[in-house]
Amino acid sequence: MNEYPKDHKHPRGEDTSIDLSIERYYSRNSTGGITVEENTPNLKRGLKARHLTMISLGGTIGTGLFLASGASVAEAGPGGALIAYALIGVMVFFMMESLGEMATYLPVSGSFNNFAGRFVDPALGFALSWNYWYNWAVTVAVELTAGSMVMAFWLPNVPNYVWSIVFLVIILALNLFSVKGYGEAEYWFALIKVLAVIIFIILGILVDTAVLGGTYYGLEIFRYGGVRASGLLSTFLTAGFSFQGTELIGVAAGESENPRKNVPRAIKQVFWRILLFYILAIFIIGLIIPYDDPLLLKSDVSDISISPFTLVFQKAGIAPAAHIMNAVILTTVLSAGNSGLYASSRTLLDLAIEGKAPKFFKRITKNGIPIYCVLLTAAIGMLAFLTSLFGNGVVYNWLLNISGVAGFIAWLGIAVAHYRFRRAFRLQGYDESELTFKARLFPFGPIFAFFVCLFVLVGQGYDSWFAQPVVAADIIACYIGIPIVVVLFVGYKIIKKTKLIPLIDVDLISGRDEILRHTMEMDENKKTDPLEGVSIFKPATWKRIPSNLKSWRDAIHN
Repeated sequence: MNEYPKDHKHPRGEDTSIDLSIERYYSRNSTGGITVEENTPNLKRGLKARHLTMISLGGTIGTGLFLASGASVAEAGPGGALIAYALIGVMVFFMMESLGEMATYLPVSGSFNNFAGRFVDPALGFALSWNYWYNWAVTVAVELTAGSMVMAFWLPNVPNYVWSIVFLVIILALNLFSVKGYGEAEYWFALIKVLAVIIFIILGILVDTAVLGGTYYGLEIFRYGGVRASGLLSTFLTAGFSFQGTELIGVAAGESENPRKNVPRAIKQVFWRILLFYILAIFIIGLIIPYDDPLLLKSDVSDISISPFTLVFQKAGIAPAAHIMNAVILTTVLSAGNSGLYASSRTLLDLAIEGKAPKFFKRITKNGIPIYCVLLTAAIGMLAFLTSLFGNGVVYNWLLNISGVAGFIAWLGIAVAHYRFRRAFRLQGYDESELTFKARLFPFGPIFAFFVCLFVLVGQGYDSWFAQPVVAADIIACYIGIPIVVVLFVGYKIIKKTKLIPLIDVDLISGRDEILRHTMEMDENKKTDPLEGVSIFKPATWKRIPSNLKSWRDAIHN
């Protein structure tokens, strides 16, 4: 990206000089304006490229793949499941391209919610931020519940709430330590899940070809299942929910060590890996397990013994398959809870910085942790969990329904914000070559993502509409999350009298100098880093060993 020299003037006349001597922290006020607070504790940019890649992978590979994939094959057939997941995958590709372009240009914590308020309307940013915060806060509760169910598989006599408290303490500790603590935990959680999928695919191929198990399946079972048109829509919706969490990389961009380099790299890697894992895993399930196997429809976290992954492992002759998958699912639960607490706390912090939440939430520790945001989110998650213990879980189920659509609403916000961002970028005289990461096929990408998300939001109540008999409460439960966001948007707009920001007035400058300064510092530090560019596959690495040892010796003595 072309960087402005100190005496350069922005096309609209603003001074874009870079002050390297002052720590600055940029925030938006309630009307969308930008304020600068000096000498304020900042979030730490401690997430490396590997952290970002695994955060996005870990946010997506979860129970949607390990459990819901079986129901998808049962409802739409193996062919239909592949079609549904592939189409949703294309939509996620464009959504991630949009997010990557904006998050690389302006990597701030809680990025895509910020972008909606900055590029569209402050009221939209307000509504989307609270929607996203609530979504992940409730996700913490969901994972606490799921974790207790997973542990019941091994220790059924221990009360569920005991395990939920244990998991909450673990998740809280990981998020209170430092952003590196969260990043490292998520890296290893995600790595376990990725390895489980890779092993599943390899063993599945061996089972299908009779190398393991002694039965040759070939393509016969897959052809038998084919495409079941009647279940295609519901599978399409299931696939959409399974991919939620991919956008976490946008939240983490604000704490990335080198966002202009690491965010594009992570986005490019993550999408293809996710699509490959999902498509291949579902293909393997369709090759080996008939679509009408009754066990596929019963896949649930409360009975991991009938997960499609477990069934395939058992056909491979692995006796403790259920125990192995239960351990993987437990990792998935901890990973989702860890990410949920992180994402919601950073979203709440950004709301406070913008003046849309109480000021005390702006408190950041020396380790770069928004302490009160983390503690409140954990408390809300625990309260939501407690609702599952009383009143037959009615309140808890409603909370889940409200949270269920929040991810799609966030994706809608990303598409709208990116469309406005690129149009403002052009209108204000910028050259698109200045973008470090440029989303492909604009404006088709964000428009396509917007309408696919809208379709999923409208169609999610499909089963309730055509149920016999139709239950009004079920239909309301499916859509209740949408009017809540509308009320937040309209209420803020009326109270604060906000308006749609004209494209010519969209702020594309404020906060950029801190990013450029940090990038220059990172580039300068890497020139003296003995580990920079090190790889066992590069001959130059072996040649550098003597000089690297000398550098380390000098560093220790100094």
